Parts: sequence; C-alpha cells; structure tokens
Amino acid sequence: MTPLRLSRYATLGGYFSLIIVLVLWYGFWSPTLVGMVIMLLPLLFPLRGLLQGKPYTHAWTSFLIMAYFIHGVVETYANETDRLWASLEILCSVITYLGAIFYARFRGRELKKAQQAVR
Repeated sequence: MTPLRLSRYATLGGYFSLIIVLVLWYGFWSPTLVGMVIMLLPLLFPLRGLLQGKPYTHAWTSFLIMAYFIHGVVETYANETDRLWASLEILCSVITYLGAIFYARFRGRELKKAQQAVR
C-alpha cells in the first residue's frame, strides 16, 4: 500500500470514527441535541472534498480537527465521567490530523511532479 493511499484511509477512517464517537457521546451517553449539532456541524464542511480526495481540503481539515483535539483534552481533564469518550475523540482527531497532513503533502508532491512532466 502506498503512503498516499494509507494516509487517505487514515484520514477518512479517523474522520468517520470521530463522527460516530460524537454521535454516540452526545446522542446517547449524555444526550444534548444542541451539543451534538454544535459538535457535528463543522465536520460536515470538509466532507465533500475529503471524499473527492482534494489535497487543499485535507490541508485545512487538519486545522479544523485541532479544535476537536483541544475539546477532547479539556474534557479528559475536566469531566471525569466522560473521559472514555474524550479519549476516543482525541484518538480519532489525531488519526484524522496525521492522515490529512500526510495526504496533502504526498498528493501535492504527486501533482507537482505531474505538472512538471507536462512542461
């Protein structure tokens, strides 16, 4: 498996896992509709670009995901009852972050080589 494909799978796997964790956390464990909407709405913005494999979307998704990482760290520290969910949020956000930055890097290099070959 190529690093490009591996990073794409890591990004999508972490991204969808994060969505599942947030739905389970805010939908069933401690149900708050407003909390779930606030947490899930920003994750819908990069969905189309991630599915299409756009490197620019992967790059800015890595910035978006940092908010979820920070939220997970704060919840792990502050809320003893939700530590498991917060730890899962941290894990999913780290996987998504690493996958996204590596995908953007590898795909950007690939596109640059293809552009130079055309010249």
